Amino acid sequence: MEPRAVGVSKQDIREQIWDHMESQNLADFPRPVHHRIPNFKGSYLACQSIKDLDVFARTQEVKVDPDKPLEGVRLLVLQSKKTLLVPTPRLRTGLFNKITPPPGATKDILRKCATSQGVRNCSVPIGLDSRVLVDLVVVGSVAVSEKGWRIGKGEGYADLEYAMMVSMGAVSNETPVVTIVHDCQVVDIPEELLEEHDITVDYILTPTRVIATGCKRPQPMGITWSKISWEMIEKIPVLRSLRAREQQAGKDVTLQGEHQHLLEPGRQQAVPLSAGRRPPDTPGPEANSMEAAGGSPPGEGAPLAADVYVGNLPRDARVSDLKRALRELGSMPLRLTWQGPQRRAFLRYPDSAAAQQAISCLQGLRLGTDTLRVALARQQRDK
Repeated sequence: MEPRAVGVSKQDIREQIWDHMESQNLADFPRPVHHRIPNFKGSYLACQSIKDLDVFARTQEVKVDPDKPLEGVRLLVLQSKKTLLVPTPRLRTGLFNKITPPPGATKDILRKCATSQGVRNCSVPIGLDSRVLVDLVVVGSVAVSEKGWRIGKGEGYADLEYAMMVSMGAVSNETPVVTIVHDCQVVDIPEELLEEHDITVDYILTPTRVIATGCKRPQPMGITWSKISWEMIEKIPVLRSLRAREQQAGKDVTLQGEHQHLLEPGRQQAVPLSAGRRPPDTPGPEANSMEAAGGSPPGEGAPLAADVYVGNLPRDARVSDLKRALRELGSMPLRLTWQGPQRRAFLRYPDSAAAQQAISCLQGLRLGTDTLRVALARQQRDK
C-alpha cells in the first residue's frame, strides 16, 4: 500500500492506513483502529520475530510501549526474564512503570502481566532519579518506511518519551529502536515530512518480514522545548520536573509560544490562565505581611521583582514542606512569605520571567492530598 498523491501529509498517510485496515478486515481488537496505534491480525506472529534479533538477545532492560499490538513483545520480555519498562499512559503519573510479576509466575500469569491490565496492576513506578539504562526500545507505529521513517498516531507521546529518556541518560543514539506493524503499514514516507523531534526505527517486524532499515538519521538529542505547549506542561508532571532540572542546568527551556505568556519588565500584558494567571479573587501579599523568618513586606524591594501566589495549602502544612518541594523542583525563590493561617504563601522572584517559569514548574504541585493553586500575585497583575 502506497500514499496516493504527491504532497501527502502525515495525517493523509494515517487516514489511508486506518481506512485500509478496516476495509480489508486486517484490524483486530480494539476497533475501529482510527486514531490508535492499530492492532492487527497476526501481531503475535510478528512479535515472535524479535527473538531472532541479536539486539534482543543481548539486552537486559527493554522499554515497550503499552499499545495492544506490542503485547506479544511484552510477554517475550517477561518470559526471557528481562526487565520490562512500560510508559505510563499519556505520562500522567510518571515516565516508566517496571512490570513486576509475582514470584513463580506461570505463563498464564505472565500473559496477564503483559496486558494493559497487568501494566496497571503488576507494576511499580520508576522515578527520574532511578539509574535506568534502556538497551532496546520497542514502539508502535501507524506507518513506517523501509528507510526507518516512522509516523505515530499524531499525539507525539512516543517521540516525547524517547526525548525524555535521552534527558534522563537512559538511552543514547546507539540504542536500537524496533517497531511491529502489519505489512500494509510499510509504505513510502517522504523525508520532508520528518521533523527534528521524530524518532526513527532500526528494525521493522511484520508477520512476513524482518526489515533492517540501516537508518543513519540521528535520533532526537533530547526534549525540544520549543515544541512543548503550556497545556502539555500542565498535564505531565514529570515533564515539569525535567524542565526544572534542565533550566537549573542552564539549558534553553523556552516553550512553544512562551513569549506570549511572559510579562516584559515595565510593560503590562495579558497572561493566559494556562500560564498561571491569577483568577480575579486571588489575593496579593498584604502590606503588613512579614516573612516567616522576619523581614520586610513583599510589596517592598526592587521594582522589577515579581511575586507568585501559592494557595490552598493544607491546614497542617509547614513552611519546611513547601521549601522542600520548591527545592526539589528547582524553583527556590529569593524570599518566601508564609501565611499559614490563611493557607497561602508568596514567593518572590527576581523578575516576571523567573516568576512565570516558576509558575509553569509548580502547576499541579501537591502537598499531602491538596493540589496547590499557583498564580501571579495580585500586585503583579495590578502593575
